[in-house]
Amino acid sequence: MTHSFRKSLLAASVSLAALLAAQAATAQEAVFVVAGNEVGAPTYNPIKATMLNTATGLIFDRLVSQAADLSYHPWLAESWDEAPDGMSWTFHLKQGVTFHNGEPFNAEAVKAWIELFKTSEGENAYMAEAIASVEVIDDLTVKFVMARPEPNLLYNLSSTFMSVVEPKSFVALGDDYGVTEVYGTGPFKLESFSIGQETVLVRNDDYTWGPQLAANHGPAKIERATFREIPEDSTAFLELKTGGVDMLLSVPPDLTGEIEKEANLAVVTLPGADVWYMPINVTKAPFDDIRVREAAAKAINQEEILASVFGGVGSIADTFLISALPESHVSESAKIHYDPDRANALLDEAGWVKGADGIRSKDGQPLKVTLWTQSDSIFRRLTEVVQAQLKAVGIEAEITTFDSSMIRDQYKTGEQQLAVRSYNWDNADIVDWFFGGDRLGYPNVSMFNDPKAEELRAAAMTGAKNMEERIANFTAYHEYVLSQFPMAPIYQPVQAMAYNKDRLSVPEKIDSPSFGSAMFMDLEVKE
Repeated sequence: MTHSFRKSLLAASVSLAALLAAQAATAQEAVFVVAGNEVGAPTYNPIKATMLNTATGLIFDRLVSQAADLSYHPWLAESWDEAPDGMSWTFHLKQGVTFHNGEPFNAEAVKAWIELFKTSEGENAYMAEAIASVEVIDDLTVKFVMARPEPNLLYNLSSTFMSVVEPKSFVALGDDYGVTEVYGTGPFKLESFSIGQETVLVRNDDYTWGPQLAANHGPAKIERATFREIPEDSTAFLELKTGGVDMLLSVPPDLTGEIEKEANLAVVTLPGADVWYMPINVTKAPFDDIRVREAAAKAINQEEILASVFGGVGSIADTFLISALPESHVSESAKIHYDPDRANALLDEAGWVKGADGIRSKDGQPLKVTLWTQSDSIFRRLTEVVQAQLKAVGIEAEITTFDSSMIRDQYKTGEQQLAVRSYNWDNADIVDWFFGGDRLGYPNVSMFNDPKAEELRAAAMTGAKNMEERIANFTAYHEYVLSQFPMAPIYQPVQAMAYNKDRLSVPEKIDSPSFGSAMFMDLEVKE
């Protein structure tokens, strides 16, 4: 081999390497970081999971999609009709849809999916319990015969928990469905899943039936999407800043200003669907005394927290529901606000006497309690402020910190007294979820099981013939729960997402309640 030939070969190799590197740099691949409250999701099985992350909504589609204004729109169902008495719903399905494993999506698949959903042992079966049976009218028409009217049916069908699974593989894989393999009809397929670490999705090239609310109906523009789980917000921000990731799907308010200082980063927001709150275990002394619960709840200064912890971004929470929901409109007297005079008076009345050190005691025992939180920096900061506010009325709270992915298992022990946590949901049935007497430990962290509440809960969940009645029933249920102080509302954030604007092109308008398929279908990697 001559010197000149070797030189030419080397030059060609370098050129090829440069070309491949350039192609890799411009490939439609992106790395995302899931929200902190989604870290540790153990499965992509929507029927059985109590916790799902954003990637779930890309693996699966739903029959119905929901817009930012909470209205409902076609997706896998092109249209639907509700009987005047609410006792049946007929759905007309989209033609030409297939699951990732090649099975057809049709009326028979919907019937099998609903039957699996109803008979599962999962916590989510209640979302389909009002459906008595499913009738196949023809290949693309299915009728839900109802056991009772369910005004909330369209919301349930738009929920990620009612993502349409492929029935045959669901049965065949058993507990492995959603962990080792998972098949939906969504714009992305599962390539790999490492619990607590990352999920890799690849584009479904056959996808042409995206949600009506997206400009692009498919296939997605991004070919490969990696979803990393980084519990620590500051670590996630550093990764974004240094180019290790392209987008953070949730940004705490304390980092928003730092992100906006970076020339290549941008923040986009949506109305929030979160409430941050302090659950109070009603079964653990001293909180088995409602006076002590109310005192702890009214020791929380929401305005101070909004300003000092969250930089004034978002709003205070004074009920358990986001303020956009009509069921949050309880009487003024039921709303829970900061009232230190009331808190001190209640503790005096309950026999807890403030000592020289400011901590109360009773029968020689100090008013010392545990305050659980998770390891994320924003939770720790908030919890320290809550600790100081409780101390101001004489309650000494000792903070115990758990890893974000482990704290749910700790709640199941029922040993917590106080905690600081959040949820993300935009429907009033979250009151049922977190305060239902049959879900003690987790998700009912407050261990709340009250006979009157259970009566009101039944009326709210199953007693309404139409949406007007449902709102009235849920408002009454919500108001009663607030009156028993199993929690203290703290804060309502906006949904904020940060991204590298040199790498990604984000749609100007995101017409959905959250960062789901409607956004991802129109997301593009810049070349």
